Amino acid sequence: MWYPLWALTRPDVSQDEPTQAIADDGRVIACNALATDAGVAIGMLRRAAEAVCPSVVTVHQDVTAEMARFEPVISRVESFVPRVEDVPAGMLQIPTSGAVTSYGGEASLVERIDKELGDLGDHHRIGVGLGPFAAEQAVRMTSDSAPILVVEDDRQFLEAMDVEALGSEDLAATFRWLGITTLGALAELPRDAIVSRFGRQGLEAHRVALGVDRQVDPRTIPDDVGVSEDFDPPVHDMEQAAFLARNLAQRLISGLAVHGLAPHKVVVTARAGDGSSRTRTWRSADPFDDRTLAERIRWQLRAWIEGVGAGIHGGMVSLRLDPGDMSDQGRQMALSEDARSSAETQRALMEVQAIAGTDNLLVASPQGGRSPGDDVLWSRWGDRPVVADRDAAAPWPGRVPSPAPALVPPDAVPFAVRFVEGVPDEVRLRSRWEPVLSWAGPWRHVGRWWDGEGTSDRYQIVTSVGAYLCEVRDARTYLLGVYD
Repeated sequence: MWYPLWALTRPDVSQDEPTQAIADDGRVIACNALATDAGVAIGMLRRAAEAVCPSVVTVHQDVTAEMARFEPVISRVESFVPRVEDVPAGMLQIPTSGAVTSYGGEASLVERIDKELGDLGDHHRIGVGLGPFAAEQAVRMTSDSAPILVVEDDRQFLEAMDVEALGSEDLAATFRWLGITTLGALAELPRDAIVSRFGRQGLEAHRVALGVDRQVDPRTIPDDVGVSEDFDPPVHDMEQAAFLARNLAQRLISGLAVHGLAPHKVVVTARAGDGSSRTRTWRSADPFDDRTLAERIRWQLRAWIEGVGAGIHGGMVSLRLDPGDMSDQGRQMALSEDARSSAETQRALMEVQAIAGTDNLLVASPQGGRSPGDDVLWSRWGDRPVVADRDAAAPWPGRVPSPAPALVPPDAVPFAVRFVEGVPDEVRLRSRWEPVLSWAGPWRHVGRWWDGEGTSDRYQIVTSVGAYLCEVRDARTYLLGVYD
């Protein structure tokens, strides 16, 4: 369930002029109909939005206030569907497995939600899918004229979507570079190949493309991993509550890190002085750290304590945090923190070397050079480190400036670039030409004439779908690297 304009539901926003809400990163997260008609769109940078609509009024997102305003909506839904899950204010994930049985089917449940929320202001929209990812994509495809969309088959629904829907620009750019442009194309790839190339992130993307719930595989959680705190006297002050919540978040995250775990879901339970309690589930695509978790809890407590229809009467007497949906993100962060972790790392690398062969597990170190391939010195893991004989800090004529490409093919790959009056104008990516947004260079590379190498020019080229390092030699263009 989603209120697309929730960030604009505030007393200082007029409905009679084009208005947009901007997040901390400067991008549009909501815009009213007048702004939309003028060309403003969600995801635009503020500068671009103001360029297409100079009269647009800009307000900055206030997450705490949005949560307080959203609390009555959550409470209304919780009155007939328990254990809803919060995502940022304005959107709510409603687990339907048990509720569907109670209300006689999916259609009846959707009708009940639609009816119950009809008197709470700004128009809501509803998307239904077997998994939360498909449901979220469905609700984002709704409109004022068609506010409800029910997905019958998650995989079929998702297959034509661009890989940008995964929510990771870096991952989407890499997929495109490999010729994978849709979730359907991603779903056709072998699972093992995706895992070996992209790890856990690739596995989760592949599962989404297959129409499987996007949540990570649950890990076994120790029985005593949840944390709680009792307060005597009860806490009434919001600042004091935020301080105590921050300490509790730090205890939870550090306790999980000992086990090499990090939560994607945290259940927050507050008990009030009058004996009542409030529970909310927070979910995050990335594992929570203590800072982000403390921030979420602060938003929630403010909504409960200071919001309309506040649910903590008589002060807060206890607060409890219970984690869920574990990943091994925590273990990755702790690899070098202690001897135990270091020993585990060594054993893992030994196993990889035994499987891949001694020549296939390499360690990189910087050295001097004029091309991305020359800037790195490789040595076998486990061998004595090789000392570079080329100083990386020394001047190298023709060297391409930082940043270095993230991906460097072992050999130069033919790369179609169309030049207009000596300037890069378009790049051919598979079946279409992409316009060049910006470029730098050329950097002249004088080859080793004694080895038969000629002279070439290298360029950094930026398009809307990626950035590339290419080389022009003998009237042909080659790809030398891809930037992340």
